[in-house]
Amino acid sequence: MPATPTQTLAADLLNRLDATIVDAEQQTKPLELEPYRSQLFELFVIADASGLMRDGSEPDLSPEGLSRELGNRWGLTTAAQASQQQLNKMSPEHLSKMRLLWSFLRMWMEWQYAWSRWVEFHDRPAVPHPATSAAE
Repeated sequence: MPATPTQTLAADLLNRLDATIVDAEQQTKPLELEPYRSQLFELFVIADASGLMRDGSEPDLSPEGLSRELGNRWGLTTAAQASQQQLNKMSPEHLSKMRLLWSFLRMWMEWQYAWSRWVEFHDRPAVPHPATSAAE
């Protein structure tokens, strides 16, 4: 069965997220700095506008869904399970990827939180600021 347009979009976004994060890692640049931050934020906006981050969405590009997908792609799920079962530390390579994933997810969650509260702070009727009114 061919993929739906939503599945195709989600796969494309996931591939682009993966490529951006891996590029930052290869360039040894923090995700929080340009150009990576802007690139990731643009992908966040597309994922949100497409409804791929809502509870129960399928495909799921919420922080939990991305953690699962990228963790599987990068072998982190298997490495974490093996480390726990064998009571060993994860390899430096896997630890580095885990830190990169946490850094990315922290930004994604912060954007999701801010985005969800935008209306609370921007769609209010204009109320004069007390300092402005007193100066008049």
